[in-house]
Amino acid sequence: MKTSPGKNVQLAGFRLFHGLLDRAAQEQLVAALRSAELVAPFFRPTMPRTGKPFSVAMTNAGALGWVSDKDGGYRYQATHPDSGKPWPAIPAMVLTIWRQVSGYPQDPEACLVNRYEPGAKMGLHQDKDEQDFDAPVVSISLGDTCLFRIGGVQRTDPTQSLKLKSGDVVVLGGASRLAFHGVDRLYPGTSTLLNDWLPDGGRINLTLRRVTRPT
Repeated sequence: MKTSPGKNVQLAGFRLFHGLLDRAAQEQLVAALRSAELVAPFFRPTMPRTGKPFSVAMTNAGALGWVSDKDGGYRYQATHPDSGKPWPAIPAMVLTIWRQVSGYPQDPEACLVNRYEPGAKMGLHQDKDEQDFDAPVVSISLGDTCLFRIGGVQRTDPTQSLKLKSGDVVVLGGASRLAFHGVDRLYPGTSTLLNDWLPDGGRINLTLRRVTRPT
């Protein structure tokens, strides 16, 4: 398992595991996610107050799922916002990755799945809708390479950028747990992993979070 603080990223608690998932493992994970999508289809969240749609489509797995809409804002809930059905279970191999890299004794409660189509991006934001900031955020990249940007705990702090490739895993823990971060762009055609799922190309990102404090 190859790990590094990330090229040009010097932030305590930030860890990058280059190519943690080989091609076979990536294909296995994609198959699990496509099965989960049958239970919880992707939806397009909207911004609080303005109702502006995200450029990224989302779904979830786990006991809780992250959603956003004009009236309710950012929040976690146990059911899909359209169907009202519970989210599917987090795939077993995803839990194995969490246990391997997180250094946290409890399993995640939420696995947010973001679908980046060509041209999609994610503005700088903090993951702060959780009760338990002692648990890290673990991110798994599949598909096209993206340009990931991370700063400090203030929106105005300087930022650093690095490319995340298919199979890379990032851990935001310690001082980096509440760092502002986002995705500035995709690099189309850099992966063939998702060609059967997303004919126009794109990226799938899994974000694992512990939401509540362990009792």
